[in-house]
Amino acid sequence: MAPSLARRFARLARPRRPESLPVALDRKRIYVLPTRFGLFFAALVFTMLLGALNYNNNPALLLALLLGATALASLIFAHLQLAGLRVEAMSADPVPVGSPLLLHVALASRDARVRHGLRLDAGGTHAFSLLPAGEGVVVELPLPTHQRGWYDLDRVRVSTTQPLGIARAWSWIWPDSPLLVYPAAEVQGPPLPLAENGGTKARLDPAGEDVHQLRNYRAGDARRAIAWKPSARRSQLLVRDYEQPLGRDVDLDWATLTTLSHEHRIQRLAHWIESAEREGLRYRLRLPDQPALGPANGPAHRHQCLRALALLPHATP
Repeated sequence: MAPSLARRFARLARPRRPESLPVALDRKRIYVLPTRFGLFFAALVFTMLLGALNYNNNPALLLALLLGATALASLIFAHLQLAGLRVEAMSADPVPVGSPLLLHVALASRDARVRHGLRLDAGGTHAFSLLPAGEGVVVELPLPTHQRGWYDLDRVRVSTTQPLGIARAWSWIWPDSPLLVYPAAEVQGPPLPLAENGGTKARLDPAGEDVHQLRNYRAGDARRAIAWKPSARRSQLLVRDYEQPLGRDVDLDWATLTTLSHEHRIQRLAHWIESAEREGLRYRLRLPDQPALGPANGPAHRHQCLRALALLPHATP
């Protein structure tokens, strides 16, 4: 069957639109058909049956009927492998475009059946899993990424050919959970732009290295912070206050990159965001027609900035 024709037939299967998770697989959304080996097996049994009837061979007729009953039992068993299976959640952490997006699929079962040979297919990749009775398991699917922004996750197929490979039972899951792909950072990009004021700020920090001032001792101050010589001169305990440089706040401005192409600007800003995070600097991201993000740093701010870059409109040719 041609791939386009197969996709058209697949669109007729349930579900026909994205759905919220969790979902339980019931008989209305499980499909069972013979595999290629199953078709060969059926042709073989049919040939044996014709020969047994033609030659009035009762042992051969009994064997053909037993094999046919085995095939029917295999179809029922394959259906039961999926019936009652629950898909609890699907999620994936954002990755830069070009890296595989690792889709986590949480499966669970509440009955006493062990699910053998479960196969998950999505994005041209597949993974196998075994689900113990009454337990849960998380299956990982690496999905290829080709462009930044929202990842268009089509339906995920859950299938099995257990126990004999004669029949394949399958069902479709179409989650409405969005998946995000970050833009790729520029390789060997330039260093971060300097702050406009060129200066740095500092804050008081007991773990700092530069002495800021002396003050009177307070209960709970560390012994290493006591200034013994000045304390002896003043006949009271004095404590050193240390300061720690905060570093400059860096402005990452879309408008300053006018010489670069649209996508190259995005890659340059992504590179600067990663550089600022590595150096522990606070940064502010300025994008067209959007409020400035920051100044801040840390995982939450990094995600907010990379998400804003990922969702920028693509350049028109």
